[in-house]
Amino acid sequence: MTKKSLLIIFIAFCLVLGLGMQEVLAQAAAATPPAPKADNGDTAWMLVSTALVLLMTPGLAFFYGGFVRSQNVLNTFMMSFVLMAVVGVTWILWGYSLSFAPNNSFIGSLEWFGLNGVSAKDITDYLPKMDFETDPKVIIASYAGTIPHQVFMMYQGMFAIITPALISGAIVERISFRVYFLFVLIWSTFIYCPLAHMVWAKGGFLGLYGGLNALDFAGGTVVHISSGVSALVAAIMLKPRRAYPHQLSSPHNVPFILLGAGLLWFGWFGFNGGSALAVQDGSGQSVATVAFVATNTAAAGAALVWILLEWFLRGKPTAVGIATGAVAGLVGITPAAGFVDPLGALLIGMITSTVCFFAVSLKVKLGVDDALDTYPVHGVGGTTGAILTGFFASTAVNSAGKDGLFHGNPGQVGIQLIAILVAYVFAGVGTFIILKILEVIFGTLRVKPEEEYQGLDIHEHGEEGYGEELAGGMSSAATRSE
Repeated sequence: MTKKSLLIIFIAFCLVLGLGMQEVLAQAAAATPPAPKADNGDTAWMLVSTALVLLMTPGLAFFYGGFVRSQNVLNTFMMSFVLMAVVGVTWILWGYSLSFAPNNSFIGSLEWFGLNGVSAKDITDYLPKMDFETDPKVIIASYAGTIPHQVFMMYQGMFAIITPALISGAIVERISFRVYFLFVLIWSTFIYCPLAHMVWAKGGFLGLYGGLNALDFAGGTVVHISSGVSALVAAIMLKPRRAYPHQLSSPHNVPFILLGAGLLWFGWFGFNGGSALAVQDGSGQSVATVAFVATNTAAAGAALVWILLEWFLRGKPTAVGIATGAVAGLVGITPAAGFVDPLGALLIGMITSTVCFFAVSLKVKLGVDDALDTYPVHGVGGTTGAILTGFFASTAVNSAGKDGLFHGNPGQVGIQLIAILVAYVFAGVGTFIILKILEVIFGTLRVKPEEEYQGLDIHEHGEEGYGEELAGGMSSAATRSE
């Protein structure tokens, strides 16, 4: 055999070997699943939803700020805005870890302190397997499998910001700002974080991921019941404003109230719609759309019912009424938004509005100075919505949820009641303890009587919302000096 023939045979052998190796490598590549990637649409939706929920805190500031005396408007705004700073920092440092890091059934660990291990690249496989996951095909490896971990973290942080801000509505016009500052810092850590973990974290005591299977789509217990109950406890402990109940002034800026309600309604599409954590799931089901439709439907029905009740019982529909009714409906639909159909959402909104309307009247009769009706709207509304979720929820709407009483599962109502009871006791007792500690430290929770009378803007912040009294005071001082 010639050298030329040997060379030809060697080249042919190499070609055959190369083709064989290419086939083997191709098969190996096909057998190895590609690394998970974030879904661009889901990520964009969640970033927008995060911004929408953050917008709700300034919206709340306008809503609350319109109700108070003009001398207290900046103080009331500050009580919301300061949470964007305080929780904006604590959430990054320890809040997110305590709320969602794997640990026990009641609170997270500090494994993710300072966002250690919380990456903008991680999509899945950051949650360990737990004892309740007996089916190897159904393992919860992440909280949201199509968006980066940090996006989920930021979205949840917006809820942590607005929740303690809601409490301020019950205690405006009399609480010391330094007391309030420390209160929300402590409350957001020791009340909000454990409740969020119990309801929404993997392995949480109350939730769908290894817990009692209580349904809370976007915060009926975690946000509204916790803040409402805490507001009621705080209002009782601080005692009424000195002008209560016979010398209270009317809301100083009703357009602020309407603007705030409008911003809250707008932001609530991110609050509820974003809680689906994706535009649609792998089966093509769009829970975000379900929640979006339910949110608007409940708010509209609730606002309509509130002004009709005012019309029939008090003679005139009011701007404050339609704003309050809309917020009540939004609160009521929050735990149910991703679990109910549009008619269920309409009924939840209308029923919640009716219950909250009469709860406001009852509060006045009981003599509790919950200044801006935080408990009658958020506490009562959140409770009503959580209970009604146990009636109207349907797996036909969201296969990841549970059926309610009207769909053959009466036990779900009992589970909802247990979750409500846990939230009431934990938030109520915890708030009492925190305020008692602060009262011991500072001697009082309130500003001085003369400061309350003159207004908290000047005494607590050294500035005024409109400058009229400040300008008048400077003019008088200048005249006296002459």
